Amino acid sequence: MPDIKHFDPDAALDTALRLFWRQGMATTGIQDIVTATGLNRSSLYATFGGKRELYLAALKRYVELRSRPKYRRLAEDGRGLPAVADFFEGLIAARCSGEYAGWGCMAVNAQAGAEYGDRAVRALLERHHEDLRDALRAALVAAEERGQLAPGVDPGPTADVLALLAYGVNLRSRVGTDARALRATVTSALDSIGRAPTA
Repeated sequence: MPDIKHFDPDAALDTALRLFWRQGMATTGIQDIVTATGLNRSSLYATFGGKRELYLAALKRYVELRSRPKYRRLAEDGRGLPAVADFFEGLIAARCSGEYAGWGCMAVNAQAGAEYGDRAVRALLERHHEDLRDALRAALVAAEERGQLAPGVDPGPTADVLALLAYGVNLRSRVGTDARALRATVTSALDSIGRAPTA
């Protein structure tokens, strides 16, 4: 029996995370993970369980390390619409440039993949959606308090709309939509909810 303590489980999980993020669960086989990590199947199974358990662990790690810190910063920013604009700018930059350009968001990808049929995956993704929506709502409440919102704009439903816009940015970036086009769409959406400057 191999000694599973001879490898770093976090490093192996990060490798699996990148494979699942880029390829999805259905098209990522255990052999892909074995090849990428250099580990044997028995070590992977003994540490993480089967492919489903490994995917769930990777998705949880993605949400905890990549999504939640951004949502927390947005919720606590306090600047209102400028914070929302910065959130979307960071999202577009991450999706359209750098090492992970074109990969989209692992959590958003999962909503369109076969893995969404798993109850535990759905529950994790629903919590992820709630975190995003709540962060956007907190920023919009701050915007309302600062007089930045157009008359009649309700932070609650508007947060739902902006969450859908974030999903759209993630999905469209995966198919190669230009960052400038995504920025133009986001700018138009934010302009539509902001108070027009007084002359």
